[in-house]
Amino acid sequence: MNSSIFSDDFRPEPYWWDETPRTDCDEKVLPEEVDVLIIGSGYTGLNCAIETARAGRDTLVIDSQSIGWGCSSRNGGQISGEIKPGFEELQHRYGESKAFALTKEARNALEWIQSFIDSENIDCDLRRCGRYLAAHNPRQFQQLCDLAENQPRGLEQPLTVVESRQQATEIDSDYYHGGLVIERHCSLDPAKYHQGLVERVLSAGARLVGYCEARSIQRERSGFSVLTGKGSIRAAKIVVATSGYTGSVSAWQRRRLIPIGSYMLATEELDIDRVQRLLPRDRVFSDTRKLVVYFRQSPDARRILFGGRVSVFESDPVKSTPALRQEMLRIFPQLADAKISHSWMGFVGFSFDYLPHLGEHDGLYYAMGYCGSGICLASYFGHKLGRQLQGDTGARIAFNDIPFQTRPLYSGKPWFLAGAVQYYQLRDRFI
Repeated sequence: MNSSIFSDDFRPEPYWWDETPRTDCDEKVLPEEVDVLIIGSGYTGLNCAIETARAGRDTLVIDSQSIGWGCSSRNGGQISGEIKPGFEELQHRYGESKAFALTKEARNALEWIQSFIDSENIDCDLRRCGRYLAAHNPRQFQQLCDLAENQPRGLEQPLTVVESRQQATEIDSDYYHGGLVIERHCSLDPAKYHQGLVERVLSAGARLVGYCEARSIQRERSGFSVLTGKGSIRAAKIVVATSGYTGSVSAWQRRRLIPIGSYMLATEELDIDRVQRLLPRDRVFSDTRKLVVYFRQSPDARRILFGGRVSVFESDPVKSTPALRQEMLRIFPQLADAKISHSWMGFVGFSFDYLPHLGEHDGLYYAMGYCGSGICLASYFGHKLGRQLQGDTGARIAFNDIPFQTRPLYSGKPWFLAGAVQYYQLRDRFI
């Protein structure tokens, strides 16, 4: 480890955990049976539990680690309400009507989460700050201009093109070739938001049990029997809400997900004026590369939080820190003297079609595969799935009936990932 780049108080864990440590909820004894068992305690599982518990269903959420240990307390806190495939690609796959419905539903998720946080009075530093989508070369800038000028009818949103000569109003860097401001995007503190969900799940009467791995699921006449690390439990209905952390206990879902590591760092505390000079409008940032980087101010405007993927293989986040820091310095050479105070990673759940999915297979309900847009999509899908479990047909959404693809010989371990990363690294240099 190159100790010269780390602060004296360096911690190899998420910056967000300093203020919001993980919740143990380490009950020793499980109930014998429940109406709804939810595997996974992230945004999907907790929002689902809020719906089922408030409807009077006896609900239990379990997790193999501490509650919220995965990406729901590790992500960058950027909220988009977008899906990876563009409208034209979706139209080619599914036709115009379905493409419209899928894109609109993702936008609905963004509106829903803001309304939900406001109505539930969750203190999580929610900011309607907008996103700066930065072009990494002139060709990509022109594509952003075309995107802004040719929005699909009925899906228009406020977009502002920023040319490179005007870019200093958004970012103090010469690395990018202009960009696009997406006004509707937001930011929050992901761990605070998760903690707010935990509190509402408990107040609704549901139970949370950490360090309780689901090891096997057996069908029974009246439901399921689940063997866990803390004993067996019967459940009328089961929800798999594990996304990038999906294990062999739900093999069908695991074959349809690609867990991809995303790495983050936080700088040491800096002068507020210095941070605000770098990012003067407190927006969230990402760029047009396939191997995207993303960054923002911390909520207290004292640090830069920077994320991306810089290694071909999955790596110890401490070992990956020098390369990730170097990527940050390409954009902000002014930070060469800034030490790194935190470094961490989490697994993002990708699908083969780059779309999130929810539904039911062989009696197991699921929602997962958010492809990097998990804050609002996971929350919204969990909310909708909780309603669907109660038989609310009006809670079905456009994502319910799209095929959840896999590939031959794939079992959940992405042996092809290193090659794909190398391909995208090369592609980003020229396209």
